[in-house]
Amino acid sequence: MLPKDKLLLKKSQEVKVNLLLEREIFTDKSISGRLYLNEEYVCDTLENPYINNERNISCIPEGNYNVRLRLARESATRDYLHLLVQEVPNRSYILFHRGNKPEDTLGCILVGTHNQQDYVSNSKDAMDFLMRRILNLGGENIKLLIKNK
Repeated sequence: MLPKDKLLLKKSQEVKVNLLLEREIFTDKSISGRLYLNEEYVCDTLENPYINNERNISCIPEGNYNVRLRLARESATRDYLHLLVQEVPNRSYILFHRGNKPEDTLGCILVGTHNQQDYVSNSKDAMDFLMRRILNLGGENIKLLIKNK
């Protein structure tokens, strides 16, 4: 095999991590959704309602984002592996992290195993499951699409 062929083979074998967040239930206090990893449902989500993308009180706009793993040592408040959404217009430090209710997020995305109105349960279990799945896929080249259903 020629070196050029090896390079093409390596690129075709790269694992991609595609996250899809479908926002489904909209209330005055929150937005509940479902998160898919490479088209497979992995957990429920909870976010702040959309308030003009205002820092600390609004979810981020629909769209495509790059995401990276964020180690516990990079955070002053999260002592576990989590996700950082990158290049969000006029925002920074948008995370996927643990939490159960709108008060637990300042514009970030909470994960859980079951949505109820303005609440998501079993957040630690959901976060651990999501991180394991992403790590099993290599933990790199993570893309996120957020859309309203």
